[in-house]
Amino acid sequence: MKEATLQSVRRPVEGASARGLGHALSQGVVLLDGGLSNQLEAQGCDLSDALWSARSLADEPEQIVAAHTAYARAGAQVLITASYQATFEGFGRRGIGRAGAAELFARSVRLARRAAEGAEREIWVAASIGPYGAMLADGSEYRGRYGLSVRELERFHRPRIEALAEAGPDVLALETVPDVDEAEAMLRAIEGCGLPAWLSYSVAGDRTRAGQPLETAFAVAAGCDQVLAVGVNCCDPADADRAVRVAAETAGKPVVVYPNSGERWDTRGAAWAGGVTFDPGTARSWRDAGARLVGGCCRIGPDTVTELAEVLGVGAGRAEGRGDQEVRREQGT
Repeated sequence: MKEATLQSVRRPVEGASARGLGHALSQGVVLLDGGLSNQLEAQGCDLSDALWSARSLADEPEQIVAAHTAYARAGAQVLITASYQATFEGFGRRGIGRAGAAELFARSVRLARRAAEGAEREIWVAASIGPYGAMLADGSEYRGRYGLSVRELERFHRPRIEALAEAGPDVLALETVPDVDEAEAMLRAIEGCGLPAWLSYSVAGDRTRAGQPLETAFAVAAGCDQVLAVGVNCCDPADADRAVRVAAETAGKPVVVYPNSGERWDTRGAAWAGGVTFDPGTARSWRDAGARLVGGCCRIGPDTVTELAEVLGVGAGRAEGRGDQEVRREQGT
């Protein structure tokens, strides 16, 4: 899998880049992107296999660049890579060996960097590291409690964390974590990698998906200097309100929050159900409660990210005022 057209270049950008994302969070809100998978689907990509969006790393890397670019144009200041469901085990089932898989991890970072190159503002790249359950591709990431020990989970996560860290992202996104045990394992696995990280749980009500109290979950990161933000993602927007407050009070760190649209995935029907409940205006209350990394997850697209940018007064907004339809026409999709 050669990729001669892509360059592994980390071009310095004047301003905040020298001080890092942590400094930016101390100054105010930083805007995350939205759901990568829904943007890829809007561009016509087929994500209907166990690799999900990671499939495009191997099959359609230019589509990933286009998706990242749509969010950069919408005002996003952080682009999250297409590596959420990328694992050595998952790629191995597709006949891709460890060297090839490591190259795909690195490619995910390069593709996001490429999308950020044309921006006139600082854009950070976050390497997505999803939970063990994402590799199983059976919904386990929304349950946790896999029957594995913290040590076993650490052994699973460490090799791909090392591979992604070697590619040089700005931050690691430990995201959609359903379980305190897995959070502990992931925090152990990032030790020594030389990069900051954020930790975000998937929650239901006032508990993790595995049923642990939010206070217990967020406290795991309280003493970890490597973690620059803690919070929630891929949850119902209504559940984010309390989670932001608890995270700020418990961990004593900036809070990260990027819920989904409020729709729910029907596993039997393999389709989204229910209505959209995500209200960009709610981001003001998240900010006031301590949120500093704010964005959207599944089913949140570039238009909503632009609304968040306007509500929060961050980012650069839609480039040249172009809407999503024009962006898609330019991409030929």
